[in-house]
Amino acid sequence: MKAIRVAAYGSPDAMTLTELDDPVPGDNEVLIDVAAASVNPIDWKIVSGAMKAFIPLPLPFTPGVDAAGTVIAVGRNVTTLAPGDEVMGFIGIVGAYATQAVVDAARLARIPASMRFQQAAAIPAASLTAWQALHEHGALQAGQSVLIHAAAGGVGSVAVQLARLAGARVTGTASAGSRDYVLGLGATEVIDYAAEDFAARTAAFDLVLDLVGGATQDRSWSVLKPDGILVSTVSKPDPARGRDVGARGVNFATRADGPLLASLAALYGSGDLRTHIHATYPLARAAQALTTNMAGHVRGKLVIDMK
Repeated sequence: MKAIRVAAYGSPDAMTLTELDDPVPGDNEVLIDVAAASVNPIDWKIVSGAMKAFIPLPLPFTPGVDAAGTVIAVGRNVTTLAPGDEVMGFIGIVGAYATQAVVDAARLARIPASMRFQQAAAIPAASLTAWQALHEHGALQAGQSVLIHAAAGGVGSVAVQLARLAGARVTGTASAGSRDYVLGLGATEVIDYAAEDFAARTAAFDLVLDLVGGATQDRSWSVLKPDGILVSTVSKPDPARGRDVGARGVNFATRADGPLLASLAALYGSGDLRTHIHATYPLARAAQALTTNMAGHVRGKLVIDMK
């Protein structure tokens, strides 16, 4: 098999494409012939070393959390999948930038019949993150108002659509160039973060989804209604700030969940959800894909095509 390898933390440019022995699935695992993987911010954060205190990894490792492909072998305890099944999954914190991957079967869902591998690879981590943020941690209800930061990005794009499906009124922050894209996903309003201060919308939202962190997170407290919720995928919101405004904050790590992913896959299969692929790269150009993601302003997802 071929795989991207990280021998030392640092720039994505130091990653290498290497030939490795084919992996063998354990009792509860499947071996996937990977057709495509997607790029997520966690990938370059891990490669850079920014996450090594929280996610220690033995070197070298293969980055990538999202994969889609065809099952080619199963462990002896696996009864839910069989060779030939086309699957996708949030496979773990590393391992997807390769032509083969061993994955716990519980992390996987079948790909809808009408979907290409490139589209499927773009779904798992972003969709699971958006769903868990809005529904499990944000307790989103129909009729509520939600503000989604970075609404044109991978997670933001899904969150806008899921919030709309839940019957919420959705406002997103994005660049002026992404305004029509975010409106097309179902947002009622888009705030151009370069031209308007979103924090001027005092006590306007029941829920804020923070996908940015830093000053954006700090300033988000002021726009929450009493008893509102600030959900962040980036860092833990300050509890003292929450008490000051009568709101609460939540930080969480995305949970792999095959059955939930299968439910989300059905929404994509029916057309209720859609994904946008900003650009596709061959495996040999994985470093360029990570560098592009690091620079920001990606609309939807970047995908690495193994074939």
